[in-house]
Amino acid sequence: MEIQFKNGLVPVIVQEKRTREVLMLAYANDTALELTRTTGYAHYYSRSRQKLWKKGEESGHFQRVCRILVDCDEDAVLYEVEQTGAACHTGHASCFYRTVEGEEIAGLVFDPEKVYANKGE
Repeated sequence: MEIQFKNGLVPVIVQEKRTREVLMLAYANDTALELTRTTGYAHYYSRSRQKLWKKGEESGHFQRVCRILVDCDEDAVLYEVEQTGAACHTGHASCFYRTVEGEEIAGLVFDPEKVYANKGE
């Protein structure tokens, strides 16, 4: 299987294995994908910070990757994960916690100001 990276990146959909809830969308480069495969923990490439990162390295909310799936065009992947804590840096369980109208449909799991205090988040 040959992953089709665009501009060096591939979109990664992240889904909680047990509940099937979509937790987040991120991007991976070939190094992040290989680290995920070899360590069993989710790694991504931050487009805004221009660097690799391991999910949970600052918050402690790690994603243990159970399986990696590739879509039919080989240009997107899906990580099936066991999520520790919350997936979203805002403190919500999922990054998809509000409607397009702005209504929040899920509460906070943690206080991001306390978790990311003095960490540049």
